[in-house]
Amino acid sequence: MILKLTRIDKTLPLPQYQTSGSVAFDIYSRIDIVIKPKTIELIPTNLIVQVPKGYMLMVAARSSTPIKKGLILRNGIGIIDQDYCGPDDEINLQAYNFTENDVKVARGERIGQAVLVKIAKVKFDEIERTEEKSRGGFGSTG
Repeated sequence: MILKLTRIDKTLPLPQYQTSGSVAFDIYSRIDIVIKPKTIELIPTNLIVQVPKGYMLMVAARSSTPIKKGLILRNGIGIIDQDYCGPDDEINLQAYNFTENDVKVARGERIGQAVLVKIAKVKFDEIERTEEKSRGGFGSTG
């Protein structure tokens, strides 16, 4: 599959898979940025992506980002829709600094990862009551 994308700053690398078994490709910060403690900043990733029909692009923090940087994605993951690909639709990561110190992110630093996910659109059929038995949740299975 070919993923069409635009890099805003052509001096930064294309996204890449770090190993042959990687399912997500790494994405980079386009700028140097300092994130103050307990605040959220948008980190521009340098990418505008044309997500193929039938897919979404899911962005997430790299697994090492909370440990190494003290940052998490405030919304957990980002969902990039198929129609978010205009000339000003750069993907940004919504990063939250959960530490007590300033966190510096360098231009070109790998700060996130993205994966294409196949999706299905549904039609809704509302029913009055489900006939299934409740099984519980939040640890109910042990």
